[in-house]
Amino acid sequence: MNQPSASETSYPPQRLLSLDALRGFDMFWIVGAEDIVHALRKISDSGFVNLLANQMDHKPWTGVAFYDLIFPLFVFIVGVSLVFSLSKTIAQYGRAAAFKRVLVRSALLYLIGIFYYGGIAVGIEHVRLLGVLQRIALCYLFAGLIFCTMKPRAMVACCAALLLGYWALMALVPIRDINIEKKSIAQVMDQTGTTDAQALFFSTTGRVTGRFDEGLNLANHLDFQYLPFRKWDGNYDPEGLLSTLPAIATCLLGVFAGLLLRNAAVPNEKKVIYLIASGIAGVLLGFLWGVKFPVIKKIWTSSYVLVAGGYGCIFLGVFYQVIELWKFQKWAQPFVWIGVNPITIYLAHNIIDFPRLAERLVGGPVRLAAGDYSDLIVTIVVMAMSFLLAYFLYKRKIFIRL
Repeated sequence: MNQPSASETSYPPQRLLSLDALRGFDMFWIVGAEDIVHALRKISDSGFVNLLANQMDHKPWTGVAFYDLIFPLFVFIVGVSLVFSLSKTIAQYGRAAAFKRVLVRSALLYLIGIFYYGGIAVGIEHVRLLGVLQRIALCYLFAGLIFCTMKPRAMVACCAALLLGYWALMALVPIRDINIEKKSIAQVMDQTGTTDAQALFFSTTGRVTGRFDEGLNLANHLDFQYLPFRKWDGNYDPEGLLSTLPAIATCLLGVFAGLLLRNAAVPNEKKVIYLIASGIAGVLLGFLWGVKFPVIKKIWTSSYVLVAGGYGCIFLGVFYQVIELWKFQKWAQPFVWIGVNPITIYLAHNIIDFPRLAERLVGGPVRLAAGDYSDLIVTIVVMAMSFLLAYFLYKRKIFIRL
């Protein structure tokens, strides 16, 4: 924990207000804004509300909705932030200190991720080794080490190698011709009278290539074979082993954006143009690549990296323009409260269980009296708790850096 000088009227000069605001905006959807939209749909079934609500659900497999951009946006922002934090560490204390910072913080965040998903409460076999926080930790670890050891051109080559290499592996490596999605493999087991999914999998002799269906792709199959303990989707994990590689590329895209913002030789107005133009190009190129390598969040395809990274650049460019150049800043202050303590708010929201606490305050008779508005009231209380905690920490200059 550190306590840099910060107040609502004086912001630390080494930090970008727009970056903290964007990080807080991203967390805003994670800690309750999504539920507000769904609650509104219960009150009104208008076309606009339905359109918004549909964007608050992950796509079942192929495609991308707004909510599919939330997680990669955070990973992208991690990349932007590490440019400023690690550059400062290298300048003040040297490269060895930067390495230590990366290793310690990534290890700490990884362990917190293990704890967040239940730790060893119900046995070692139920530990989730790879999850959201663990993926963030691994992306920070590898992107941070790459940033500390490589020049920009080498980093670009590394990012391209991750995206192209992942595509090549997914498209060209033969896999067993069996779908291990829970319902699919259960049907095959019923038909064959097999009771052991592992035995059925390894007894399959047919091979296929270039398959990207759920349960029938290299990433899912590698998780099934080599990822031990608990897997989020039963037989594989959306934050699995192989798909971590392109997620690191997402973080590197953020690093490139951070290098642009840190470059004093580029006028600020041009930085915005470059960010938005690069973002549009990334989105278009990603969907174009998606014709051959579909845009799929759950296996973090290379086309998805470009689409999500493109939108990340656009969001960052808009926030930078509005907050840093136009100086429209007051509206963003609540997002900044969350943005300077994002992991703390994320953990508090789930470990303290704000939704359950809100039910104790406005559930029961209040729900009955509110009728269709009951979910909206509970969700607003949840959001209020998140903002109040963020404001409390911000006012007391308590910034918990992981």
